Amino acid sequence: MRRARHVRPLPECSVIVTGAGSGIGAALARAFAGAGAAVWCTDVDETAATATARDCGARATAARLDVTDAGAVAELVDTVAATHGRIDVMVNNAGISFGGDTELLGIDRWNAIIDVNLRGVVHGVDAAYRQMIRQGEGHIVSTASMGGLTPAGLITSYVATKHAVVGLSLALRSEAVAHGVRVLALCPAAVETPLLDAGSVGGFRGRDYYLTGQGVANAYSADRLAAEALDAMARDRALLVVPARARAAWRLYRLAPGLLWWSSQRFVAARRRGFDQTQPENPDGS
Repeated sequence: MRRARHVRPLPECSVIVTGAGSGIGAALARAFAGAGAAVWCTDVDETAATATARDCGARATAARLDVTDAGAVAELVDTVAATHGRIDVMVNNAGISFGGDTELLGIDRWNAIIDVNLRGVVHGVDAAYRQMIRQGEGHIVSTASMGGLTPAGLITSYVATKHAVVGLSLALRSEAVAHGVRVLALCPAAVETPLLDAGSVGGFRGRDYYLTGQGVANAYSADRLAAEALDAMARDRALLVVPARARAAWRLYRLAPGLLWWSSQRFVAARRRGFDQTQPENPDGS
């Protein structure tokens, strides 16, 4: 079993976490705060952001932030840089998800998920990267997914955006090193967050798809992922792929893509048969 190393103290660090109102974002904010960083907990739901900041302690600040608004993201980065004299870590975590047959999504859902999951990351990178270049250092962390490394039917819009986040992160990493800026993409399998129960289209059941459908009893702990993310940052890793079964699937896909394609097709067929077509849709993938 992989064990996270002791997280080094971060008493001088200023950190922005988007989507910090719940799930992975909240866990990351707590982890940074626990390491001593000054954390800006942001979310489109200001009440949720405030609750997370309260959990993080006195050095945490809550702010409402819609990552689809490039101007608002840039303004926040400027505020943090002015307050602390720098921005050390930009965590692009805000995301939504839709699950179900692709023909049922519709263009509005496609636009919504691209705006949040991809453009939201682009807005964070665009604002923070220039500031980090001026500083001569910094760390950009973006929450992708195992779905950003391997194909997965019935969550095509989510997979498309997360593949883009992985590609952006790896490409940026190759040029950012010249400026002293590091880049990390988080690629976990199913994590225990509200997204497991959101964004259903046409009877899709996320918790069944991600967990019981894959022979897994429980989702990965968000707090464990957060601790491992800080460890991966300290090691200057490009990707964090967890848990071990996710790393195994990723390696299998690279070594024998045909086998994974066959397995994926069988999985999609089995999950589709299990859909309850009378179940009301949950269009809120936030």
